[in-house]
Amino acid sequence: MQILPEQCRAARGLLNWTQDRLAQAAGVSRSTIKDFECHRHALQRGSEELVIGAFTRCGVRLLFDADGAGVGVRMEKPEKLSAQARS
Repeated sequence: MQILPEQCRAARGLLNWTQDRLAQAAGVSRSTIKDFECHRHALQRGSEELVIGAFTRCGVRLLFDADGAGVGVRMEKPEKLSAQARS
């Protein structure tokens, strides 16, 4: 799985998160997020997993181009999040 900088920005937008908030939630530095989103460098695998995990825990689903429809992000429905929290 490889998140794109555009997906990262879009996912932050869905959550109304700053780069600082994402960095805090993922346990990485703000400069890691900033440099990634500005295409300065790719995320290391460990950092990528932390970023994706932070989004997933908050209900953001990353969409990849498996079916040719393009990449994107989607917010899970609140009832689905509630069911996940109970399990």
